[in-house]
Amino acid sequence: MNNDINIFDASPRNGIFQARTQPSGWGEAPFAAKIIAQETDSGKYDSLILTAVLMLAGIGIIMVYSAGSAIAIKNYGSEYFFLRKQFIFSLLGCIVMILFRNIPYQWYQRLAYPCLIISLLLLICIFFPGIGHKAGGAVRWIQICGLSFQPAEIARFTIILYLAYSLNKKKDRLMQFSIGIVPHALFVGIFLLLIAMQPDFGSVIIIATLTFLMMFAGGVPIRHLLGCILVFIPTAYYLVINAPYRLQRILTFLNPWQHRTEAGYQIIHSLMAFGSGGFWGAGLGKSYQKLFYLPEPHTDFIFSVIGEELGLIGVVVILLLYGLIIWRGFYIALFIDDIFGSSLALGFTMAVALQVCVNMSVTLGLLPTKGLTLPFLSYGGTSLLCHMAVMGILMNIGAHVRNKQRPLTAI
Repeated sequence: MNNDINIFDASPRNGIFQARTQPSGWGEAPFAAKIIAQETDSGKYDSLILTAVLMLAGIGIIMVYSAGSAIAIKNYGSEYFFLRKQFIFSLLGCIVMILFRNIPYQWYQRLAYPCLIISLLLLICIFFPGIGHKAGGAVRWIQICGLSFQPAEIARFTIILYLAYSLNKKKDRLMQFSIGIVPHALFVGIFLLLIAMQPDFGSVIIIATLTFLMMFAGGVPIRHLLGCILVFIPTAYYLVINAPYRLQRILTFLNPWQHRTEAGYQIIHSLMAFGSGGFWGAGLGKSYQKLFYLPEPHTDFIFSVIGEELGLIGVVVILLLYGLIIWRGFYIALFIDDIFGSSLALGFTMAVALQVCVNMSVTLGLLPTKGLTLPFLSYGGTSLLCHMAVMGILMNIGAHVRNKQRPLTAI
């Protein structure tokens, strides 16, 4: 079998990134000249990604208002509180997306380590009194001058940038354990430790999974990766067993009806929301479960409200829009002609796909309850701005795809 296209071949293992080739003369020209010299559709946007993102953001504004109006009245005295903020976040997100779309993605190679250091410092700052903000029993937010954001969200994409840069730089030496595993495990491990101390076990799992998938695709030997898994599993087991609330979530997941008035309350009302929606839905704004039965209906469980108000039809539309973004992301990762762009596109796409899958699985009772938002739909500025920036970078990478048989759809 041809090693260039076989990601499962371990002897030698090239990975999907190694099939990417640098343009001729890439190593000889100055850095800026390398970027300017490439043929790109610099003034065009990927119409499929752009349409899907704008539709999801628009649906998100409507559903945040619908799902959060009752809580907004109770807590803030105005049913439009979440609507106004989400609308502002969406406008800022569009500006951010346009900005990042027009920055050549190759420049981010120089920002990999500075971004890594900044993200690390932000995660450390959480634990300083007066800076870190505690909510829901965890210190995951930094609050400055009335503005708050979640460093773990930023760290997730920073780690993807670092891995994309490092896998590209060390592509010829990844077979060595000291090169392919040790530095990546060390850097990512420090981040995972700080995030676990917040605590945010869900983000730990997501980042660890992304790291494994990117390193696997990049060509790190499977036997080395399996060794890392053998270390990670008992560590995760220890974190679950020694935190009663995490263990309770596992037990509740196995039999939510046995704990329907306690820990199983969330998932049961989520399932009731989907069941009430049926095929056509109860109608926009007519959700019953959002009226203080379903916790966090405008954030973690907004998909449940969508299922109740818009029914199976609305759920399918949401799935198709996410599927479109994920398909385009994988397409770009496969057809871009340099390793850094390929790994960056793949990492960003997998990050969105994993978060979507985990959030939806939780609301449908397929995974234990975990506080992860639904990209572009859930209320929250940090998540929305980060994902909009990622879509801008992904479209910039896509503009460099030069596959003539399947041209990039653009407007």
